[in-house]
Amino acid sequence: MRAMAFSQPGGVEVLQLMDLPRPNLADDEVLVEVKACALNHLDLWVRRGLPTPIPMPHIGGCEVAGLVAEVGPRVQGISPGQRVLISPGQSCLVCDWCSQGLDSCCEQYRIHGYQTQGGFAEYTKARAVDLLPISEAWSFVEWAAVPLTFVTAWNMLHDKARVQPNDTVVVFGASSGVGVAAIQIAKLAGARVFAVAGSEAKLRQAETLGADVLLNYQTQEIAKEVRAHTQGRGADIVVEHVGAALWPQALRCLGKNGRLVTCGATTGSKVDIDLRFFFTQQHAILGAYMGSRHALRQCLRLIEQRRMRPVIDSVFPLEQLPEAQKRMEDRAMFGKIVVTP
Repeated sequence: MRAMAFSQPGGVEVLQLMDLPRPNLADDEVLVEVKACALNHLDLWVRRGLPTPIPMPHIGGCEVAGLVAEVGPRVQGISPGQRVLISPGQSCLVCDWCSQGLDSCCEQYRIHGYQTQGGFAEYTKARAVDLLPISEAWSFVEWAAVPLTFVTAWNMLHDKARVQPNDTVVVFGASSGVGVAAIQIAKLAGARVFAVAGSEAKLRQAETLGADVLLNYQTQEIAKEVRAHTQGRGADIVVEHVGAALWPQALRCLGKNGRLVTCGATTGSKVDIDLRFFFTQQHAILGAYMGSRHALRQCLRLIEQRRMRPVIDSVFPLEQLPEAQKRMEDRAMFGKIVVTP
């Protein structure tokens, strides 16, 4: 099969079109013909080199939509030709963490396309329990733009920050996959949403998703603007995954008893906190890593009902994966970048 893979970490130049064997199936696994696979910053970090051991040559790609091509002998209820998503987060499903809905704390937790071979290929495989049926309500490209980013944003806002109607929610990185999902999830929960991005074009697109207040970090002091728009009160929730570059501004946006929830560190992982301000204002800083299978199913139902929607920035053929990843590195996108074999 054709696959875009790399044999050593590095820049986009290490990505090569390779002819690799189709995956061999275990009894409980399913072979999926990839129709679309969306990009994430995780793909860039894995390609550049992370300490976690990964199979080599490595095929990235965490968000896969496609057709069932073949099933293992012990697989029931799944047939060739069925339209499916692969759950990007995969756990044992039976341990104490999983039974609490904290799948990503499971000792066996892994992400498709990170610790396993992923979807930047004509075929990929997964356990049958990690497949989720999808309808024809959206195209394969659109469905591929959903699972990882929406489940992460849902975990951040609902499971961690406990968003409530009328909360003020500030979304940094509003043009990213997590950002466009967070805007919609917060809006659906009845919150007032502030979108933060670096261009007027991106902010206008955020407005079409329901953002109430548009803030440009290139030209405005974000914390000052948040205070001005909330009569000095500040934000109830800040959604953050940019990291060091905007961390001080993100913290200053919080009002008393505010919650900052973060799922990434795109611009750097080392940040400072003034503990005196932290405890006197009774702030909470929360980390979120992926989300539960239950949360993913919630998101899929809402998208099926068109109460939320996938947002596609651009679509590249598989052979142009280096160009697609470069677009992500340049932060030129609004929404999801997707590749198709």
